[in-house]
Amino acid sequence: MSYELIGISVLWLFLFGYIIIASIDFGAGFFNAYSVLTNKQHIISKIIQRYLSPVWEVTNVFLVFFFVGIVGFFPSTAYYYGTILLVPASISIVLLAIRGAYYAFTTYGKLKSNFWTYLYGFSGLFIPASLSIVLTISEGGFIYIEDSRIILDYLALFTSPLTWSIVILSLTSVLYISAVFLTWYANMAQDKPATELMRRYALSWSLPAIITASGIIVELRLHNPVHFDRLLDLWWMFAISFVLFLITLLLIWLRKSYGIAFIVLVCQFLIAFFAYGISHYPFLLYPHLTITEGFTSEAMAIALIIAFIAGFCLLIPSLFLILKLFLFNKEYVQGRIK
Repeated sequence: MSYELIGISVLWLFLFGYIIIASIDFGAGFFNAYSVLTNKQHIISKIIQRYLSPVWEVTNVFLVFFFVGIVGFFPSTAYYYGTILLVPASISIVLLAIRGAYYAFTTYGKLKSNFWTYLYGFSGLFIPASLSIVLTISEGGFIYIEDSRIILDYLALFTSPLTWSIVILSLTSVLYISAVFLTWYANMAQDKPATELMRRYALSWSLPAIITASGIIVELRLHNPVHFDRLLDLWWMFAISFVLFLITLLLIWLRKSYGIAFIVLVCQFLIAFFAYGISHYPFLLYPHLTITEGFTSEAMAIALIIAFIAGFCLLIPSLFLILKLFLFNKEYVQGRIK
């Protein structure tokens, strides 16, 4: 296996980890705000707060690893993506700062305000929406090079059906992933009203998530036929992902094995995510940049791989401790300890 392939595989895995953890975080914030808006905060707010308290500070670790790695392994991405992502990336950073500040103040400063709850909750939907634009841009057709300057055609980007398909998929996926996890989490807390409410949310967002995912494939057929043809070659991976989706849906519908349902959901997204990545290979940006053209030197690649392995060895035990001490600690989940 080449260093390029190792590098992109490691980065794709870290990005997937961020997508799952951040989706739960963003969705939990939204459901908390929505419960306040609909006067159902007495049902699910305590469950959501118990989840958010120990994990909100570590959510962005995966994203930091990914950005450091993408620039380290593929320095050319800084040239191509650096300028054109200035606006969406800046929006995401501001929203992340707002969410971090809000949670710090509510946790340590006891700030209580519905306005900030709404800001925190609904901002979580704008972050994946703004970040997902990167996937649209990577499909090509939105940038051109003029006098060695990378110029993004904002009109073409924001009027493209593919852009909005990916944005809507990011929103529905965030809410679906989060709802399934929180259903499991509420069930662990033996909180039946919260479990039932989150179960309804999970079932409600399952269909929009799978429909929007299918819609992206249709839009790719028109926007990037090369990528579309490669997706068709991997139809069996998407078929497996769809079967796993049905298993998750069935378990939630039958009110059985919510933990297994969430694990199956993670596997569903993992297979679909890597199928998309494999079909996109070797391009980082159609048709301008591939992983071989933008790759760093061999010595730098080896150093980065070692650094990422070391970081991974530190990150996994830390996450394990958080899971053991908080998220899967029966007394903590049920609110008997804080």
